[in-house]
Amino acid sequence: MKTSVRQIVATGLGSAVLLLASLASALEVGDKAPEFELQASDGNTYRLSDFVGEKPVILAFFPAAFTGGCTIQCKAIRDSSDEIKSFDVAYFMASVDDVEKNTEFAAEYELDFPVLSDPDKAMTAEYGVLGGSGYANRWTYYIDAQGIVVQIDKATNPNTAGTDLARSMAELGFPRHSQSAAR
Repeated sequence: MKTSVRQIVATGLGSAVLLLASLASALEVGDKAPEFELQASDGNTYRLSDFVGEKPVILAFFPAAFTGGCTIQCKAIRDSSDEIKSFDVAYFMASVDDVEKNTEFAAEYELDFPVLSDPDKAMTAEYGVLGGSGYANRWTYYIDAQGIVVQIDKATNPNTAGTDLARSMAELGFPRHSQSAAR
């Protein structure tokens, strides 16, 4: 009995520490985006540093795979794939689900982009999106090619997430493939 009580307390304290770290380190526009290294639904491991100096990165966080709003959000981004892929960016969805669950989720809904898995919640906390319930808030981070946060959407609408993402990239002046090829 004592062991299980200790485990519960330790788990609760660990979650509280992550939440406090999340609140203390909430990113703002103009901040350098924290490095991450996470496995994704496509079998690859991605790092922010893989793209810094090369292209902008979009991180669209969602609370949990196979839930109503999250499924709508991911499908909306999938359905706007042609427009999003016209930009020379790396874009990801991200949740605190494990890689197996996100892989199953991506396969079931035919998502054509990587879904990053952060089951230990470290990256989610560093980005300041870890909510009090232990899940990621539905926020989208736009990071320029130099690794600087240039926009944070804290009011992501699941139904329009894909078109909103494309519109925001255009408004931010993110390069399109034809523009980058002309350089």
